[in-house]
Amino acid sequence: MIITGKKFSKPEMSRVKNGDVILNEAPEQTPKIRLDILLVNKYKSYNRATLQKFIEAGFVKVDDNVVTKSNAKFEEDVKLELNVPEEQKNADLVPDTIYEDDNVLVLNKPAGLLSMAKGEYCPEKTLEDYGLLVHRLDRDTSGVVILAKNPEVQTFLRKQFQDRKTHKTYYAVVHGHPKLDEANIDLPIARDLKHKTKFRVDANGRPSETYYKVIDRNENLSLVELKPKTGRTHQLRVHMKYLGTPILGDVVYGEGDKSPRLFLHAKSLEITLPGGERKTFTAELPKEFTDVLR
Repeated sequence: MIITGKKFSKPEMSRVKNGDVILNEAPEQTPKIRLDILLVNKYKSYNRATLQKFIEAGFVKVDDNVVTKSNAKFEEDVKLELNVPEEQKNADLVPDTIYEDDNVLVLNKPAGLLSMAKGEYCPEKTLEDYGLLVHRLDRDTSGVVILAKNPEVQTFLRKQFQDRKTHKTYYAVVHGHPKLDEANIDLPIARDLKHKTKFRVDANGRPSETYYKVIDRNENLSLVELKPKTGRTHQLRVHMKYLGTPILGDVVYGEGDKSPRLFLHAKSLEITLPGGERKTFTAELPKEFTDVLR
């Protein structure tokens, strides 16, 4: 039997096969990288999640063009530019000082001012710009709030809230009139599983207790004093909603209410200051509360 080598139809291919000729290789392409990763490498003071928000908000330019998609890919040597606006939303919402010493700052928070930043980047001022947060008020709630000037005082004050050794009084304008002019609401509250940003009265919820008293009223509205004995999220709003008298301006629990603000005000706070002095701080009722009852 005669064995012969494989014949090639093209002589040059046989030379390639034998290693006599080397074909030109395709040039290597520079790998492209996601925009958010490029930014992380350049702007190390921000984490990736924050930079993704900047991209979506239109704060990032690539080669002088705004790009709003974090997963867009570019070569490593592209020109990157990050422009976070210095202007802050709600810059005109400046709280009044009620009391200040070396340890604490007590403010009258205006409605609309956030208590704390949401995420690393917050395009507006919050109470945390004034001191260390001890307790919170909802954005749309106004009134007395106390801040600490150092971590030790913050821990001291927070423990009083946790141990229910503080006394808080709120005023609210509500739709309609409660059946009783004065009563204690003892109804547990749980998160609404259908709407996870809301809460509701639920037999399986956490114990929640609120004392209320009607102070004034007109044909359609009532001014009530509220004293929470527990501190559940949205407690006052949920309890008043359950009574059939939701707080005026409550867009979450008020079923389409379009009033200009939430008519809930932290009127007073009784607390012990470092050194042992027991003090009560008060914030005057906003003018719109009395105006709306006329």
